[in-house]
Amino acid sequence: MSLAEVAREWIAQDPDPETRAELEGLLDDEGALRDRFAAKLEFGTAGLRGELGAGPNRMNRVTVMRAAAGLAAVLGPGAHVVIGYDARRNSDVFARDTAAVLVGAGLRASVMGGRFPTPVLAFAVRHLGADAGVMVTASHNPPRDNGYKVYWGDGRQIVPPVDGQISHAIDLVGRVDQLPLGDGWETLSHAAIVEPYLDAVTALPIGASRDLSIAYTPLHGVGGETLLEAFQHAGFPAPAVVGEQAEPDPDFPTVSFPNPEEPGAMDHALALAARVGADLIIANDPDADRCAVGTPAADGYRMLTGDEVGGLIAEHVLSHTSRTDRLVATTIVSSSLLARIAAEHGARYAETLTGFKWIMRAEPGLIFGYEEALGYSVGGDDGLPVHDKDGIGAALTVAGIAAEAKAQGRTLLDLLDDQARRYGLHATSQLSVRVADLSLITRAMDRLRADPPADLGGRKVESAEDLSTGSDALPPTDGLRYRLAGNARVVVRPSGTEPKLKCYLEVVIPFTGPATRTEATHALNALKSDLTALLNL
Repeated sequence: MSLAEVAREWIAQDPDPETRAELEGLLDDEGALRDRFAAKLEFGTAGLRGELGAGPNRMNRVTVMRAAAGLAAVLGPGAHVVIGYDARRNSDVFARDTAAVLVGAGLRASVMGGRFPTPVLAFAVRHLGADAGVMVTASHNPPRDNGYKVYWGDGRQIVPPVDGQISHAIDLVGRVDQLPLGDGWETLSHAAIVEPYLDAVTALPIGASRDLSIAYTPLHGVGGETLLEAFQHAGFPAPAVVGEQAEPDPDFPTVSFPNPEEPGAMDHALALAARVGADLIIANDPDADRCAVGTPAADGYRMLTGDEVGGLIAEHVLSHTSRTDRLVATTIVSSSLLARIAAEHGARYAETLTGFKWIMRAEPGLIFGYEEALGYSVGGDDGLPVHDKDGIGAALTVAGIAAEAKAQGRTLLDLLDDQARRYGLHATSQLSVRVADLSLITRAMDRLRADPPADLGGRKVESAEDLSTGSDALPPTDGLRYRLAGNARVVVRPSGTEPKLKCYLEVVIPFTGPATRTEATHALNALKSDLTALLNL
């Protein structure tokens, strides 16, 4: 069967006039058809994520309905699924299609009655005692993308073997125009879900101080309304919001990438903070599961790294909880500082593979988990209200830490210096290379495995660990970890959500004052320089 014939079969079942028209216009373009039909979006531990458009290698209504039918087949009739969606293009359509397929298959579907953050959906799954959840979002991916994230009944992202079972079931789905559809789903009210979520996150160990001026941006995403409600609920003054980025907008017009970590993404928030004299800057990514933090510095404001924020929250949570079985967890690419903090406070520490789907499986006793990519799940003596990263709960906690410091005439930078004196300066950075051709990443990883470096940044490579082989502590993953002389470390791995090769760097240096940070910056830059030459991408 030719590609054009395959495309015509797709057109015949596609309920979306836009993607039907897109394919009609490409029937004579074999290259464009091959791009859409020679491969398909694979359903994995992050569900689905990809560019919007027609065909199995794109996010569209056919792809989503097939995913919903596969999920329904694994769960079985009578199961309850909660569905949320953000403000990206077609998110609401994909949510309704999912509900229609699930109800048609004999399941119960509850759709959140508006565009809400991902952590609210993750909370809702457990709060309602559902069997699974679906969040339609591409998080901080480019505007052309959308995605489909699946949670299990424990409120955590799916992991093997469940993802494989759903993927197999999707492969068995026939034409979507022959699927039975229903319309009897429930629409969840604000009072049913958002208010219980706000009660849960404002009960976190935030502290008592509230005198704080905050500049905030939701980066054109769906976090703004919920965050402002949360801060009001907790008794904080209303943050000043970046007007140009306040409303949800799927085009993300003021940023190149809607990710607080990307260069330029925080420019508007930094400018607002300077105008209002803010004590703290907070940003969420578009689905508000991540939280970026900035603080006043000698030369204006400085955005903190995810590792710095993770260390501050960990110290705060462990200082404000008393249960005896406390566990904190982070990933193989995050700072080793968390292990030192845990030991100081008599808590257990766990290291996991990259991603919150793994961090949340470090239980029992987990009260805090974080990853360097600005993701945090904050809990207290009663555990975690959200079993995924939560940019709203993290923002509240950081605001409480900053307000407590301000009441003592101090800033977050002072608290970071306290930690550096106590544990040594754990300085981290990242080298991230975006590619158009994913095979370049595969070839780079193959080269590193075949010919590991002898030294990096002027430091001898003392050990090279291939993480793809797995260990007693960690399942296999595509990554390499180098331990270097002088208490330094490099981890290299492909991104799980974007076409990037990422290198995570850490140096640990005894802290003697501001010059130590300059020394650490030079050491990290030397590592970056050598890695850039070595990767040759």
